[in-house]
Amino acid sequence: MGYVTSFTLVNANHSKYAKYSKYFRHFFMVDFLQQYGLWGLFLAGFLSGSILPFNSEAVMSVLLLAGVNSLSCIAVATAGNMLGGITIFYLGYLGKMEWIEKYAKVKMEKIHAIYPKLQRYGPVAALLSFVPIIGDVLILGLGFFRISPKLSMLFMFVGKLARYWLLAETIKMVI
Repeated sequence: MGYVTSFTLVNANHSKYAKYSKYFRHFFMVDFLQQYGLWGLFLAGFLSGSILPFNSEAVMSVLLLAGVNSLSCIAVATAGNMLGGITIFYLGYLGKMEWIEKYAKVKMEKIHAIYPKLQRYGPVAALLSFVPIIGDVLILGLGFFRISPKLSMLFMFVGKLARYWLLAETIKMVI
């Protein structure tokens, strides 16, 4: 299996994917992280799953286009993203609003505004944890109000796994 260095494919068997690499040149961090392969994908997944805005899908796409095994990519991205989500959940679970406002940039009003929806849907709301902006607020709220941590983690895992599986399947259809 080949690897990618500065968007130049090293293994000739994967040269048909070289045409896709130009679409990812503008992602500085993608270039950096994809050089570290699955470790870079894990880190990208963690960053995008935590309070930092990051696009792990771009890193995963580059690795898939480079010929890295899709099941490995799905597992590693899900694990990293899950760890980031758990970090967000427990930041909320600690319940220190000054930390939540400082690090997650979420105001107390937003947390309390989402409470009726969290009461209505419970831990099932964690299925949407991968959605930008609202996913972080949902997970923070689930942690802050201590709504069934084990079930919240289970539904968060299912949502994140489904997202990466769909991405891998989409990339397979494109190439």
